[in-house]
Amino acid sequence: MKKHLSQISKNLFLATFSIVLVLGIFGVGFYVGNESHTKNSNSLNAQSKADMGDFWKVWSLVEEKYVPTSEEKNATEQEKIQGAIQGMVASLGDSYSRFLTPEENKEFNESISGNFSGVGMEVDRKDGVIKVISPLKDSPAEKAGIKAGDIVLKIDDKPTADLSVDEAVKLIRGPKGSTVELIIAREGEPGSKSIKIVRDSIKIPTLDYKKRKDDVFVISLFNFSQGVENDFRKALREFVLSKSDKLIIDLRGNPGGYLDAAVDVSSWFLPTGKIIVQEDFGKDVPEKVFRSKGYNIFNKNLKVVVLVDGGSASASEIVAGALSEHGVAKIIGEKTYGKGSVQELIPISEDTSLKLTIARWLTPNGLTISESGIEPDIKIKQSKEDDEKGIDTQLEEAVKFLLNK
Repeated sequence: MKKHLSQISKNLFLATFSIVLVLGIFGVGFYVGNESHTKNSNSLNAQSKADMGDFWKVWSLVEEKYVPTSEEKNATEQEKIQGAIQGMVASLGDSYSRFLTPEENKEFNESISGNFSGVGMEVDRKDGVIKVISPLKDSPAEKAGIKAGDIVLKIDDKPTADLSVDEAVKLIRGPKGSTVELIIAREGEPGSKSIKIVRDSIKIPTLDYKKRKDDVFVISLFNFSQGVENDFRKALREFVLSKSDKLIIDLRGNPGGYLDAAVDVSSWFLPTGKIIVQEDFGKDVPEKVFRSKGYNIFNKNLKVVVLVDGGSASASEIVAGALSEHGVAKIIGEKTYGKGSVQELIPISEDTSLKLTIARWLTPNGLTISESGIEPDIKIKQSKEDDEKGIDTQLEEAVKFLLNK
């Protein structure tokens, strides 16, 4: 990474959004430090037809008549303003846009700086429920048995039906060594089940790789966090040294990360200038196009499969879509999560920020990822029975495809 956070260099995705239950947010695509919010800062007064009378009437009534039930519940004027801003952003109905209070802003900055503590999974509100996007590799959540697609019904006896993602995150988050109980429902299984997870420090591995006995080389990418470019380069070096011409890029359960990393990984397989992803701002704003850096060192004899599932989100979908639509790789597995929106992190005051959705990601062919995700060329569902037997059906299908069996 050559740029700094303050220079808008880091485009994070999540699932994200998606939110990692460690100390804050991971995998939610955003720009950091953009000063574009200063444009039209007086537009409300100059152009808007919004009637602010009701707001000021309520403000006056609260100031004049409200009696707090206790001294501890007496909000300051600044806290009331922040609450009003939170309500305004919440009215957008977009779970990825939110106003970060001083406490939340601090937690967010800690999370992207690598200070992680929690259960290590990403959740989102989708189809009216709190759903697990993916547990992180080797995290407390994964070790406890949490799986992508699990629906969180309760958090320590607190029903999640009316909870926002942020509220759910606050309940699940906690200090290292403490325990949280989740009541989850899982597709294909009757009833619900309780899973207790002991919170811990979260170590986020980037990837793993190995050459199989059948000459197929597998690179498993667990996320697109900072530094994955160098790790992927090293893995590719080992692939070249192995003299194999069959490569599997496993993006299952990969919730995303930095856009720069997704572009870098894709650039190893695409000629210079090929479109990797497009950024659609809507209205009359021109699209921004991210193109391959042209690292492509592989000849046409290379055979590539990208493995995906419902836990593959954001940056994973960008890579899968680019390699598939340019005819470089076959996609095998299950439909991806469908996280294709971009958030800009805008400093509002010294200790608060606004995270606002400003664009959508489109594949090279113009596919809106948020609406449809990435459909695999070969659909293979990992069954519960194979899981219990330790059989990776999707991986074995990818191997068969590469070996022409």
